Amino acid sequence: MTDLAAAHVLVLGATGGLGSAIARRLVASGARVALSGRDEARLQALADELGAAVVTTAVADLTMPGGPASVVAAASAAAPLTGVVNAAGVVAFGAVEDLDDDTLDEVLLLDLVAPIRLARAALGVIPEGGFLAQVSAVVAEKAMPGMAAYSAAKAGLTAFDVALATELRRRRIRVLDVRPPHTETGLASRPVAGEAPRLPRGLDPEAVADRVVRALADDERDLPSTAFTS
Repeated sequence: MTDLAAAHVLVLGATGGLGSAIARRLVASGARVALSGRDEARLQALADELGAAVVTTAVADLTMPGGPASVVAAASAAAPLTGVVNAAGVVAFGAVEDLDDDTLDEVLLLDLVAPIRLARAALGVIPEGGFLAQVSAVVAEKAMPGMAAYSAAKAGLTAFDVALATELRRRRIRVLDVRPPHTETGLASRPVAGEAPRLPRGLDPEAVADRVVRALADDERDLPSTAFTS
């Protein structure tokens, strides 16, 4: 079991629909949090809401080579970290033949390259018994047409997490790969390209966040799509 009441957790993508819900749930569990996002105003609003539980905030663009490391450095300098939760991401829709280089780069950079860079930086500060949780997606289990780049990025992230988890087993640093089904975070309504197909009603982000935080507390190592219920 991980005592979240004694934890300091860095949450990336904290201003998103799922990241903010995870941050709130962590604080409700007694944890202190460091928050990171790209939008300074929204980040400050969340920090104001969560009050004294917020150790620090860090505004960063995770698509930049030094972005993930700068966030980890800021959070760990403020207080020793127990773990890191990465909920940052973007999505794009459309046929592969319509996929331009800028869109491809943005999806791969934020959904795959940034999490790898984040893990590399975080391993220097996460202690024995700590954790790294990365939010992948159900498309890592079943790729979807019209979402090929996003599916590839998330499948790559899940594969990376599996390999990293094995590498870190002896160091007792836990890697949690999270693959929720479609969740009503608002992400599908603001894609970096294309237009979302008609989707069934997604899961409540508060319920998904609750499941993720319970998994952190219970030392779970994998959250497949089947671990979530509507």
